[in-house]
Amino acid sequence: MTHGVIGTGSMGRILVEAWIRSGKLQPSELLLSNRTRAKAERLADEFPGLRVAADNREVARKSDCFFLCVKPGEFRKVLEEIRDVVREEQIVVSITSPVMVRDLEEWLPAKVAKVIPSITNAVCSGNSLFIPGSRLNREDREQLWDLFSAISRPLLVDEEHTRIASDLACCGPAFLANLMEQMADAAVEETDLPREAAVSLVTRMAQGLGRLLTEGNFTLKSLQERVAVPGGITREGLHLLERDTGTLFHDLFRLTHDKYHEDINKVQQSLFPEMEKKV
Repeated sequence: MTHGVIGTGSMGRILVEAWIRSGKLQPSELLLSNRTRAKAERLADEFPGLRVAADNREVARKSDCFFLCVKPGEFRKVLEEIRDVVREEQIVVSITSPVMVRDLEEWLPAKVAKVIPSITNAVCSGNSLFIPGSRLNREDREQLWDLFSAISRPLLVDEEHTRIASDLACCGPAFLANLMEQMADAAVEETDLPREAAVSLVTRMAQGLGRLLTEGNFTLKSLQERVAVPGGITREGLHLLERDTGTLFHDLFRLTHDKYHEDINKVQQSLFPEMEKKV
């Protein structure tokens, strides 16, 4: 079975590398294309046997299942390029959140799904978000679920929850990394602790925290209760965080949702220019 990947940018590359390194797919089972061919060729150099197609049409024509790993603004061009070679029995998967499943089903005769990966999938961890289309049968769903189970824990979500689920699973690593970096920087500025030590401490802390939550039978709440004894330093720190973070994450999610709806409208105006709006 041939799995195609159109677009070998950041997330396309992560998927290819994760599937190969996990042993789920052999390089020879993958066929790649990219707007800048050299990018796909560099990836093929790392994994002998991995094939690079002449263009996107070749990927669509020769794959049983292929993944659209392109930016929202590039979708119309790619869909126009491959539309007449896509077949009903194929599975086509978009990893781009503001591209609606129903819109892809209008453009393509294939069985469509949306699966949103996370950078955490690079180490076969975290979630991937699974939004099946109306044409997928049980076998198709199981096939995709099995493929992503090798590099993540797939989670079935309603498309209306794509943005908030992506904020947590996909944007979350960057958000938390930013907070951790600020924490380390503040430690350096307030004391004479070397920055290298501060970064190492928060990084190893995060690694251990993840294991406590996934392997140590702790919940977010029970972990705080275990560390923060009444009257202790951690408890005082938590009170400060609860007070000063306030509406931070509410504001963050409102911002990401506003940008998401803006991106949806742009994509739909591109895919269906004859319609003023399609929501």
